[in-house]
Amino acid sequence: MKQLRAVHKYFWKYRNRFFIGIFFVVSSNYFAVLAPQITGYVVNEVRLHLPGARPALTNPPHDLLVGWFISWVQRMQVSFGWLIALCSITILLLAVMRGILMFFMRQTIIVMSRHIEYDQKNEIYQHYQRLDTNFYKTHSTGDLMNRMTEDVSRVRMYTGPALMYFVNLIALIGFCVYNMLRKDVHLTLLVLAPLPILAITIYVVNSVINKKSEKIQALLSDLTTNAQESFSGIRVIKSFVQEKAMLGFFKKNSQAYKQNAVGLARIEAIYFPSMALMIGISTLLTIWVGGMQALQDTSKVGTIVEFVIYINMLTFPVSAIGWTASMIQRAAASQKRINEFLRTEPTIVNEHKPLKPVIEGDILFENVSFTYPHTGIKALQHFNLRIKQGEKILLLGRTGSGKSTIAQLLLRFYDPSSGRISIGGHDLRQIELHTLREQVSYVQQDVFLFSDTVADNISFGLAGAATRERIEAAAGFASVRKEIEGFNHGFATMVGERGVTLSGGQKQRIAIARGLIKDPHIIIFDDCLSAVDAKTENEIIGNLYRYLHDKTALVITHRIFSSFRFDNIIVLDNGELAEQGTHEELMLNNGYYAELYRLQLTEEKSGRPGSSATGANAVSS
Repeated sequence: MKQLRAVHKYFWKYRNRFFIGIFFVVSSNYFAVLAPQITGYVVNEVRLHLPGARPALTNPPHDLLVGWFISWVQRMQVSFGWLIALCSITILLLAVMRGILMFFMRQTIIVMSRHIEYDQKNEIYQHYQRLDTNFYKTHSTGDLMNRMTEDVSRVRMYTGPALMYFVNLIALIGFCVYNMLRKDVHLTLLVLAPLPILAITIYVVNSVINKKSEKIQALLSDLTTNAQESFSGIRVIKSFVQEKAMLGFFKKNSQAYKQNAVGLARIEAIYFPSMALMIGISTLLTIWVGGMQALQDTSKVGTIVEFVIYINMLTFPVSAIGWTASMIQRAAASQKRINEFLRTEPTIVNEHKPLKPVIEGDILFENVSFTYPHTGIKALQHFNLRIKQGEKILLLGRTGSGKSTIAQLLLRFYDPSSGRISIGGHDLRQIELHTLREQVSYVQQDVFLFSDTVADNISFGLAGAATRERIEAAAGFASVRKEIEGFNHGFATMVGERGVTLSGGQKQRIAIARGLIKDPHIIIFDDCLSAVDAKTENEIIGNLYRYLHDKTALVITHRIFSSFRFDNIIVLDNGELAEQGTHEELMLNNGYYAELYRLQLTEEKSGRPGSSATGANAVSS
């Protein structure tokens, strides 16, 4: 239950609905317990009209409103027929009044729970966006989604139905027991005798339900992850003819979930009938003991009828104890899973008073080392580099040499394990994250497009709406404008999930356009031309040469750009700076760069452009 304290702040936020809703719950149950008293009064009046009836020895106590109603009826001295009619109409009006109050009860508490669900989903989504890259590398998307959907839905059952039924239970039991004790203490104690057994049963069974609920939610997350990965990788599954194997894997996870869910259902199947059994025992005790008393005093007949109605009224709320407790236990298990992520703090955060400078260049890496925390791989070791404002830098090296790591450190997806990175003389840790990433464009190696229009994907990084001219200009620089205009709906074409309807080259060029439209002072290209042909590549490089004339650029790629002159070429090897200099200097050095350059020229002459030697990534100016 302590896990659910995290949602109690929402009760205070929506306190008006909360307290008004409780008022409606209590009021509806107050009107509900008035009807049995009027019924008891009518039964006693009927008894008095039977042959040989004796007057009651004592007048049973009634609620204030019921007492007022009986006094009013007696003063009117109506006939027996009219008495029955008036009482029947009054009972009907009480039922209508209770129904109206129950309508407003749901309009306040259930609607409040929907508001809480909305707020909680937004809170979780916002927190997810605060978490750093390392968090997403160690947690599956399916699990993240399941906690924000299924778990939040179960918590809503606590903030809405469970809360409503719990208050309803307390109010109705309170009113019923109070009225029963006023009528006959001895009979009330006998009737309520099974309740302690009921309480013990609820406590024991709910402990089992809670444990099973936690396990079921974890299994559901695994199942969701399995399905999500299968749908995202459906082309890989089909190309390797692994549909049957994936189905078997899914069935295995689904079977584990089914077995635990059926086990929980089996417990609940025993649980709820046991509640009804206790209520049935109480009803039998009422009729048996009350019948014995009625043989001694016929005026007790009305009281027995009242007790039977009270017991029947308690049937649903008492049986709902198990249901409500089950909902609360499931909500607690789900909220525990939600709290695990909400309590996870990002490692990449702003300082207390971050700087918001204009970022244009002068990037400095000073003795930077970095080890990936989730794998222990040393990506960079004692790396030093200075990039002046307006310079165009080429970064190359073998796979795993640390090229992409430099880009991610520069955008502060990670902080270096040691050393310092600065821009414009400001330590990267001192610059506000939003300011840094807003002014630096990053075209990633792993292209991701949203299931939206081409235009919206290109303008994604802009704070406001982009004009059609600006979108088309960015697409033109990325050499994809003509192809987009050839689509059936042009820039309004939906690209499908992750851009599935486009070719790899089209996706890369749209991603480039998305980076260019921001018009940043610093732009990073991380191997973003790997899926385009040589002709398109040369066209893009020519466009970029004009676009980047006054900007600072860092280019990571495996292709030779003979038409682009870089100010500095960096060669990485095992996370260390292996070579550095201009194209001419590195060719004279006759090292790794010169070897890759000559190999690339040989392959181009042989008609195989774009291939690489021994799996190495090669780039040239």
